[in-house]
Amino acid sequence: MNDRTIFPVLTLLMLCALMLVNSQYQARRLFIELERAQVRQRELEITWNQLQLEQSQLAKHARIDALAKNALGMLVPGSNRTQYLTAGAR
Repeated sequence: MNDRTIFPVLTLLMLCALMLVNSQYQARRLFIELERAQVRQRELEITWNQLQLEQSQLAKHARIDALAKNALGMLVPGSNRTQYLTAGAR
């Protein structure tokens, strides 16, 4: 080969080497970003499960009944305060 053909080939080789280094850098950067997103996803799933457990605990009938009796002073109505409706009666 003569000098005229070596320079473009060397230039092309250098350009390919730089593109390879850049693509490896981008792949590593994206992999790190993916790992961080997966860690965040796991944290959010744990938080979601804790919130669902807390919601189920707060919505239990016994807790609501105790709050109604203690905090609001509510009582279950007795039979003298209960009215029954029958179908077709006016």
